[in-house]
Amino acid sequence: MDVKSFIKAARLRTLPLSISGIIVGSILGNYAVFGGSKSILLSPVFWLAICTTIGFQVLSNFANDYGDGVKGSDKNRTGEARMVSSGVITPKQMKVAMVITTIITLVVALFLIFVAFGSENFGFSLLFLGLGIASIVAAIKYTVGNSAYGYSGFGDVFVFLFFGLLSVVGSYFLFTKQINFNIFLPAISLGLLSTAVLNLNNLRDREEDKKNNKNTLVVKLGNDKAKKYHYFLIISALISALLFVFLEFKTIYQFTFLVAFIPLFKNLKTVSDNRIPAELDSELKKVALSTFLFALLFGITNTFI
Repeated sequence: MDVKSFIKAARLRTLPLSISGIIVGSILGNYAVFGGSKSILLSPVFWLAICTTIGFQVLSNFANDYGDGVKGSDKNRTGEARMVSSGVITPKQMKVAMVITTIITLVVALFLIFVAFGSENFGFSLLFLGLGIASIVAAIKYTVGNSAYGYSGFGDVFVFLFFGLLSVVGSYFLFTKQINFNIFLPAISLGLLSTAVLNLNNLRDREEDKKNNKNTLVVKLGNDKAKKYHYFLIISALISALLFVFLEFKTIYQFTFLVAFIPLFKNLKTVSDNRIPAELDSELKKVALSTFLFALLFGITNTFI
C-alpha cells in the first residue's frame, strides 16, 4: 500500500473544520471549571478529544472515498482526486483502512471517556460510548450502502448535529459534567458554518450529483434556492454567535470573532455572482479556514480576555 495515497484519501484539509467545535466547547468548558487558572493546552481531555475527532473525520473521508468510488459518483468530480475512483486504492484496501481507523479511534475514544469521567460516572461513560459508536456509524453510512443518507439529502443534518451540537456541547460536557444552555448558541454557529461548507461542496458538484442520482439537498432545492439556503446558514451563524456574546458579555473584545466573518460575507457575494460551479472549489477552503478562525477567536476572547 502507498502511504501517500492514504494520506491524500484522509483529506487533511478537512481536519481544521472538524476540530473547530472541539476547540470552542473545550475552551469554554475548561474556563467554566478552572477559570483562568489552567491552560487548555495542558488538558489531556482536550487533546484526546481532538485526536478522537480527527479519527472520526479521517474515517468519514475514507468511507466517502470508498462509497462514492464504488457507486461511480466520483468519475467526473471537481476538486481533489479520489483514490478509489481513480484506481490508486482498491475498494478492498480502503475497507481495511476503514477498519483500522475505526479500531484506533475507538481505543482513543475509550481512553478519552475514562480520563474525563473515571469510574465514578458510569452513566456518562455509557452515554459517550454510545455517541462514539453513533459517530462511527454515521461517518460510514454517509455514502456507503444502499441507504446512504448523503444520497438522500440528509448530509446537512448529519454535519449540523455532529460538527456543531455534538462537537461543542459534547466537549463542553466532558469538562463540566453539566449543560449550560447558552453553549448551544456557539454550537449552532459551528453547525451552520460547517453545513455551509458542505453546501458549497454540493453547489459545486450539483450537476454530477444529479447525473449519479446523489440527491443532495442542493439537487433537491435547485441552484437558486440552494444559494439562498447558503445565505441563511452564514447569517444565522453570525446571529447565534452574537446572541451568546450579548448573554455572556464581559468585554468588547468578545466581538473580535467578527473578523472571521469578513471572508465569510465575501463568500456570500461570490456565491451570489457564481455562474460556473467549478469555480466554487476554492471557496471551500476559505469558508472552512474562516470557520476555524472563528472557533479560535470566539473561544479565546470569551475566556482569556
